[in-house]
Amino acid sequence: MSNLKNNVRLMGNLGAAPEIKTIAENKKLAKFSMATNETYKNEKGEKVTETYWHNIVVWGKLAGIAEKYLNKGSEVAIEGKLTNRSYTDKEGIKRYHTEIVANEILMLGSKS
Repeated sequence: MSNLKNNVRLMGNLGAAPEIKTIAENKKLAKFSMATNETYKNEKGEKVTETYWHNIVVWGKLAGIAEKYLNKGSEVAIEGKLTNRSYTDKEGIKRYHTEIVANEILMLGSKS
């Protein structure tokens, strides 16, 4: 049960191709946004779909796989952990950023 404390699983589509950075000795970092949809019926019985956007970060070999195979619109399932960080911007305002650090990516949909 200890691994259930901070575990995120999502299935959705990439909003853009992953942004790739190489850090230090060939250590890769991939960042991308991922959309998930939630569908429900409102009080009038109408079908409503809401889209939520998530910031995803992938490191190492998995980042290389993301770079090679993922594109805008790719359907994926990810598993990882939720992380929060803060920083001070150029104007001196403290900003907060929440992202999911993925440790697994499953490519879904058809091959393109």
